[in-house]
Amino acid sequence: MNIFKKFFCRAYQTVFKIAIPLLPYREPRLLKDYDALIRLLQAKGKKSVLLVTDKGLRSRNLTNQLETKLKEAGINLSVFDGTVANPTTQNVADALAMFQSNACDCIIGFGGGSAMDCAKAVGARVACPKKSLNKMKGILKVRKKLPLLIAIPTTAGTGSETTLAAVITDAETRHKYAINDFPLIPSYALLDANLTLGLPKSVTASTGMDALTHAIEAYIGRSTTKQTRDCALRASKLIFENLGIAYQDGTNFEARNNMLFASYLAGVAFTKSYVGYVHAVAHSLGGKYDIAHGLANAIILPYVLKKYGRKIHKKLWKIGQYCALFDKDTSVEVGAKILVEKIEAMNKNMGIGKTIDQIEESDIPFLAQTAEKEANPLYPVPVLFTAKQLEEIFREVKYGKHC
Repeated sequence: MNIFKKFFCRAYQTVFKIAIPLLPYREPRLLKDYDALIRLLQAKGKKSVLLVTDKGLRSRNLTNQLETKLKEAGINLSVFDGTVANPTTQNVADALAMFQSNACDCIIGFGGGSAMDCAKAVGARVACPKKSLNKMKGILKVRKKLPLLIAIPTTAGTGSETTLAAVITDAETRHKYAINDFPLIPSYALLDANLTLGLPKSVTASTGMDALTHAIEAYIGRSTTKQTRDCALRASKLIFENLGIAYQDGTNFEARNNMLFASYLAGVAFTKSYVGYVHAVAHSLGGKYDIAHGLANAIILPYVLKKYGRKIHKKLWKIGQYCALFDKDTSVEVGAKILVEKIEAMNKNMGIGKTIDQIEESDIPFLAQTAEKEANPLYPVPVLFTAKQLEEIFREVKYGKHC
C-alpha cells in the first residue's frame, strides 16, 4: 500500500478511536422472558408488531410461543417469514410493505443474524422513507430513530442483537454491503438458550466460529478499549470451553447458554472495536456465492491470522493464555501458533472444511477489490492489505495452501 493511502487509513481510524467515548454507543437492555417482553410492549403502548423471521424457524414451531403470547395480550401480529440466509433488498421491501399495510409500530427480529439484519433494515426504511438502502450503506447514513426494535437471537454467533450494523445483499447485483449507524442497535434483546437447543450441528459450528471471529478480530484490531478487550477475552474463553460441548450434545443447556452469552459479549466487543479482513472477505463471498457468513468466517479466519504474521503474535498469545490453551512460560511465537492450530482443529472436529470451492479464479480480482473497499479505511486492522494482497488470501481460501 502506498504511503499516502496508508496514512489516510490510519488517520481515519485514529479519529474514530478517539471519538469512541463521545459516540452514542449503547447496549440493548436484556429481557428475561416473553412475559417481560409483553409487559414492555404494553407499557409503551404498542398495538401492532411486525415479527421478522424465516420459514425454517416457523416450520420448527420456534415462534409459536411468542405468537401465542402476543395474541393473548391483544397485540396485533404480522409475520414476515421470507428472510433468506443473506437477506436481500427484496426481503426488506416485502417486510416493509407488511409493516406499512398493517400499521405496525414495533419490530421484532427473531432468528439468526439474517432475520435481525432484515428487521434492522426495515426499521431504517421506516425511519428514512425517502432513502433507499443503497443510500444508507456505509457509516452514519440513517441518523433517525427507528421504531421500537427488539432482537431475539436463535443462534449463538452473530451478536447482531448488540450491533449497529445490518448487512444486506442487493437482490439484483448480489453486492453485499453493511449499513452502520447507532439507531440500528436494538433497544432490547431477549436471550433464551432454549431457542438454540434444536440447532443442527452445522449451524452450531458455523455460528459459534462466527462469534469467535468477532471476538478475535475485535481484540487484535487497533481501536480497542478496556471494555472491548475484556468482552473479547471473556467471549473467547467461553467459546473454547463450550462450543465443542454444544456441538456434540445440542441438548446441553449450560453449554448453549454460555455460547449465547459469548455471542453477546463478542457482539459488544466488535460493535465498538470493529472487525477486519476476515469479515471483508466473507462479505464479498456471501454476496457473490451466497455462502453462509459464519461458515465463511470460520474457514477464512486461520488464513488471515497467518497473513497478519508477527504483528499480532503478542495479542494472539494473550488470548491463548487467557483461555488456558498453554502455560505462561510458552513463548509468544509458539503461543500464537497454538491458538491458530486450535482454531483449525475446532473447524476440523466440527466438519468445517479448509477451502471454499465455489470461488472462481476469474472472480478473484473483483472479490478482492470489493473486500478492500469495504475494509479500507474503516476497519482498524493490525496490518493494512492492498487488493493484490487480498487476492492472495482468496486463492489460499480456494486452494487451501499458500499461493
